[in-house]
Amino acid sequence: MENVAPLLLTIVVCDRVIFDRITGMPSIINIVQNINAQHYPVRHNQILFFCELTNGHGNTKLRVRLIDMENQDKVIFEQGQVVDFKDVKQIVTVAVNMMGIVFHHTGEYRFQLFANETLLGERSIICRQVNLPPAGATPINPPENQ
Repeated sequence: MENVAPLLLTIVVCDRVIFDRITGMPSIINIVQNINAQHYPVRHNQILFFCELTNGHGNTKLRVRLIDMENQDKVIFEQGQVVDFKDVKQIVTVAVNMMGIVFHHTGEYRFQLFANETLLGERSIICRQVNLPPAGATPINPPENQ
């Protein structure tokens, strides 16, 4: 049954995951849906791919990819690992830490998860160019004087 793909429960892209020392339960910090920058290319110091899987059968080859959707699905990052499902009811948590990923332009990028070469799911993030307000500009909703 090793060719049976596990069931994907969760995909989250975030800045950090903290695992409790006693329970092992994860806490997800700062979910990333967009990357806003004044100029591209931009380097993201740390971004983390987090997922949970179940209904796995034995050793399963996982592969996480980050692709550039606007550049013919160019692979920006790829990493594989093997996880061992000892029981089909087991929930396996995978966290892949990516340091210094460069996003070359605005647009859509996708994180993809494969199990034994079967695409289980994707998570998109959008890179946007933003402009800072001019120096000395008045905020839209200035705080009231107290």
